[in-house]
Amino acid sequence: MAIRPSYGSLGQGSWGGPRGAPLPGPSSPKKLAACQLVLFASCCLLLQEQSCVAAVKVNCSRPDTYSLYTVLNTALNNSALRPVISLKTPTNVNVSFTLYSILGVDDKQQVLTTFIWQVLEWDIEYLSWDPEQCGTERVSLPRVMIWVPDILINEFMSDNKSPQTPYVYIDHTGHVYDDRPLRVDSSCSLDIYNFPFDVQICSFSFGSYLHYASDVTISQGQPVEYILEESLNVMQNTGEWELVNISVMDQTLLTSNSTYDMVVYNLTIKRRPMQYVVNLLIPSCFLITVDLFSFLLPPESVDRSAFKMTLILGYTVFLLIMNDLLPDTGSTTPLINVFFSICLALMVASLLETVLITNILYSSGQYPNVPRWIRILVLQYLSRLVLLPQKTSQSNRVTVFLNPGVQDVQVVKSLEGGGNVPCQTPESQLDRAAVELLKRLSRDLQAIRQHAEKHFKSSDSSEEWCQIGHILDRLLFAIYVVFICGSFIVILAIWNKAVLKSERA
Repeated sequence: MAIRPSYGSLGQGSWGGPRGAPLPGPSSPKKLAACQLVLFASCCLLLQEQSCVAAVKVNCSRPDTYSLYTVLNTALNNSALRPVISLKTPTNVNVSFTLYSILGVDDKQQVLTTFIWQVLEWDIEYLSWDPEQCGTERVSLPRVMIWVPDILINEFMSDNKSPQTPYVYIDHTGHVYDDRPLRVDSSCSLDIYNFPFDVQICSFSFGSYLHYASDVTISQGQPVEYILEESLNVMQNTGEWELVNISVMDQTLLTSNSTYDMVVYNLTIKRRPMQYVVNLLIPSCFLITVDLFSFLLPPESVDRSAFKMTLILGYTVFLLIMNDLLPDTGSTTPLINVFFSICLALMVASLLETVLITNILYSSGQYPNVPRWIRILVLQYLSRLVLLPQKTSQSNRVTVFLNPGVQDVQVVKSLEGGGNVPCQTPESQLDRAAVELLKRLSRDLQAIRQHAEKHFKSSDSSEEWCQIGHILDRLLFAIYVVFICGSFIVILAIWNKAVLKSERA
């Protein structure tokens, strides 16, 4: 329960002179007036158990407006005193309002701006008249003619810029009806975790700033069902916020000397999220989808990394432009900020994956032979997991053998199955010089063969690394898809749970 600091009562010396100074004699008019004031206060204290103000029954000489106003002007001759017969009787003020418009909510300043029609009702106990004799059941009088309670909204955060209405209604029983428009800039503790699907609860605490509960009591005027229905009927704007519910409760402020009576209206308002869904969420989903489909670009012929870098830069500029639509984080980070961070992190991870795959594909010739465990893990198991079977290479190499025993040349072609088919050359009788020439040719061909085998072996290793790169690219693409779907499902579930919890609250 809130505590408001109290103000001490006036003591000796509070009339302008020094404490304990002798009172002046009744020789001057000012001194005489002071003595009369003290005498009047003493009389009221002596007559506490009796009525300080007598009931006034207004008798109109004629049933016309002038006659009634003349009599009321005489009866309501002191607007400084509470309109009660006994000073021990508290004045009960009924408070109600109609919410006419929600002008806006400042997320950064935590301020709710609304326009309401405030209604205060209380009774002048000592005033009444006969409607038939005076010709009317109610009249409108200037507010300055009567006592008006100092009812304020405790959440006020700015100067009162409301239009002035100088009149109030008084009916024949002495019941006062004070209806006035108010522009209310009130503080409101906003919970923006669910932005833009957030539901906020803001309070209007109506109470007297000065009068204790023993003097002025505050109570609810119209039923909250009527207030809610009337507010929904007259509400004009269709802006960002909509009214969901209104509830009311009584509250008491305690001080060291006394208590203050209050009535608190709780307004439940809900943000219309369509603007933020169209301007923030849908473009982010589109960019993530484009980044996802960029995996279909062949890394051998297209610079995929440049494309992804362009997406990241475009998304960063998009967030900077739309930053004004996002609320100030304050003590709570909105879930939508987490969503944007995940989207940006996914794009960066996609770029790093592209850099890795591109490096494997274009630098495979510089790598050593594929280790056996990598060949087994990736080429045999992961290739089946990502539905990318291992490619079998066909060898078109031709091996030439020189058989010195038979002095002939055999040409053997290696087939896919590993068998060799000899190609017989026509037998010829060569002289010794020809044999020596063939031997030299054989040595040259053997050197060429060794060089070719080394080249083919390097080509096989490079091809294996390329296959590993393609398999890893498809595997990381699948992981990327699963992570995107999982992240979006988790965020939407948290959003939905938080929104349902806020609506129930």
